[in-house]
Amino acid sequence: MKPLRMLPLIYYLATKGAMQHPIVLTTVELGKELKVSQQTASRLLRQLEGLGFIKREAFKRGQYVILTDKGLELLSQVYVGLQKVFGEVPEVLTLEGEVFTGLGEGAFYVTREGYRSQFIKKLGFEPFPGTLNLRIKNINGINTRRLLEHYQGIEIQGFSNGLRTYGPVKCFKAKINGKLDGALLLIKRSHYGFDVAEIISAYNLRKELNLRDGDLVHVGVRVKTVEA
Repeated sequence: MKPLRMLPLIYYLATKGAMQHPIVLTTVELGKELKVSQQTASRLLRQLEGLGFIKREAFKRGQYVILTDKGLELLSQVYVGLQKVFGEVPEVLTLEGEVFTGLGEGAFYVTREGYRSQFIKKLGFEPFPGTLNLRIKNINGINTRRLLEHYQGIEIQGFSNGLRTYGPVKCFKAKINGKLDGALLLIKRSHYGFDVAEIISAYNLRKELNLRDGDLVHVGVRVKTVEA
């Protein structure tokens, strides 16, 4: 429960812009906003930092404060939870990202039989052997990608082939550039961060959409059909 007790302060910092960049903050200012003493405000910030929700850097007139990935994750979790409580889960979330060449792992993973058979059964298509990798450049898109972690999605179970274990994958059906069907993958063991979206489709998306590295791609991710 302790992280949830810190939520009002995390929310306050987010409203001041600490989701996007470091903000300048003094304990005097924070104490006035929270109607607590300067000492209490200082203690609360230390607790947030100790829990890993913020990073701080002191300077002469105050301190720079920014929310960490852990802090943003808590906000995202609560935000999606409230959407579900009030029946306001969106039907579609949109992302835009620039095409880039990955490490070639996508072709290896999507062709593993333990994954491939589940993709066919649960997504309704056999994926082209490879993923379309998109680099998300704007903060709103990165936050949207982060939110997807907290929606139900279509679960692709992990498996073992006797030599190694493959982790679970969460999928969302998607429309790429408003033309071709596919799915966005959330890979539990991916080495990519929230600034990357990995897309699969029955089609060779690069060829069908005439895409090159650096091209901007629009993805409409279906959320509500899964949550309903």
